[in-house]
Amino acid sequence: MRSHFPRICFGLLAATVATTSVAQTFHDAPASAKDQRNPTSGTAAVKAGADAYATNCSGCHGNAGEGAIDGPTLKSDAVKSAADGELFWFITHGSPANGMPAWEQLPETQRWELGDFVRSLQSANASAAPVTSASTAQPIAATASPNAPFTDYRYESPGTSRKITPNDLPKAYATTSSNNGARMVKRPADVWPKTLPGFNVELYVEGIAAPRLIRTAPNGDYFAALTNAGKIALFRGITAQGKPEQAESFAEGLHQPFGIAFYPPGPDPKWVYIGNTNEVVRIPYQNGDVKARGKPEHILDLPTGGHSTRDIAFSPDGKSMYVSVGSGSNVDDPDTHPQERHRADILVANPDGSDVRVFASGIRNPVGLAIQPGSGDVWCSVNERDGLGDNLVPDYITHVQKDGFYGWPWWYIGAHQDPRHDGKHPELKSKTIVPDVLLQPHNASLQLTFYDGTQFPADYRGDIFASEHGSWNKSTRAGYEVIRIPLHQSGHASGDYEDFLTGFVLDNGDVWGRPVGVTVAKDGSLLVTDDGSNSIWRVSYTGAAADKK
Repeated sequence: MRSHFPRICFGLLAATVATTSVAQTFHDAPASAKDQRNPTSGTAAVKAGADAYATNCSGCHGNAGEGAIDGPTLKSDAVKSAADGELFWFITHGSPANGMPAWEQLPETQRWELGDFVRSLQSANASAAPVTSASTAQPIAATASPNAPFTDYRYESPGTSRKITPNDLPKAYATTSSNNGARMVKRPADVWPKTLPGFNVELYVEGIAAPRLIRTAPNGDYFAALTNAGKIALFRGITAQGKPEQAESFAEGLHQPFGIAFYPPGPDPKWVYIGNTNEVVRIPYQNGDVKARGKPEHILDLPTGGHSTRDIAFSPDGKSMYVSVGSGSNVDDPDTHPQERHRADILVANPDGSDVRVFASGIRNPVGLAIQPGSGDVWCSVNERDGLGDNLVPDYITHVQKDGFYGWPWWYIGAHQDPRHDGKHPELKSKTIVPDVLLQPHNASLQLTFYDGTQFPADYRGDIFASEHGSWNKSTRAGYEVIRIPLHQSGHASGDYEDFLTGFVLDNGDVWGRPVGVTVAKDGSLLVTDDGSNSIWRVSYTGAAADKK
């Protein structure tokens, strides 16, 4: 269950599926819930539920319930096994401590219809919930400007520099906790992502099923995880019109794939490693392959449920494999919730899956991993917890210290204790590391990459680009952009970051795009996946040649 839960979130249904019974998975739904009969049924109920889902849920669980960072898949075994009454009970009562609001204020019939639509998603032929056209709603009423250094989508502008420090953090509950999930609409024909002068944005690929993480192979091909479809797509080249020269389905039949890594590091890999939600697998590979040349080989079991994203990275010497495993909840204490043990970690193992151990802990959901060129340091992009107000807790990007502890769930951003765990683990207060770069709270920071190309101006070399999927737990949206973290040619972050690619939210607050993955293309441009508009965008530099030293 990502830090950004949806308005109707079934995250807790899946959070403990690997270790506990279905009844526990439904967060203590009473036994009587199993006996409740659904008074609605049929095509009309499913259609009504689909409309409610599109409005309230699709921004976090995906248009077809495939799951996202913000919320897990609704096609899990836990959901399939649930009784209609249990689904209804959970929608009604939620679990506020874990970011799942109670939705008893929705009409009873609508709650049952939501269950009908969720049930329909179990069909292999299930179609996506309808995505509305651009809303006819009036622009949102003028609200107070955010207090710097905090911001929202209305003030995101390419080139604007921002910096949040631990001293800027408000007290917990300084504002109420919001439920403001993305209302997804189709991109209006006259709307395009915005970036800096001198850069150009093109639509590289469109009409693909919710592209997520993307990585560039050593030979320059682009591998993209289509998580819901269980596939890895491959794109080759860039034509004069800015389109792929070739598109293929590299591998199919995977279990919610996300992470992709090539092994061994260097120009001549022999394997493609894939982070499924339940395991790490690898496929034999040679440069230029457009189809998997063998079946996936199981390497390592991983905890299932909750946050489904599993990224992979290898140390430059090829001896260590790093795997990110997010928490299964928003704030559950591992001391009392066994399913949270050995989660919210970055694991490290040998490339064959042996000798698994914890590299760093207390990292609520380390979605994206990257190895910094030169230093070999592990960096990660982290989704922090929700429920403490608009401006808590900042998401972050940081280099990761071996054996480092980053706070979750008891502490955050150094010596700040989560009031929901007041008095617990005082011995960890001084051990909680302050991350390198604090981002806007609830941004949903996903993949990051180091810019190692030569197309952009020289002062971009070595900098970080990261995709911010966008908030739900903030009264006015934030995120929905790609940011740049300058490392100032020093290899070290100073805490500041800049807006780089924006414009995915309309003036009235409707959302048409959600950046997920980012990679450096062979020619030095950036490719950005967008699972809101089912697209991949290309950002190239077209400024003066003199700038490209």
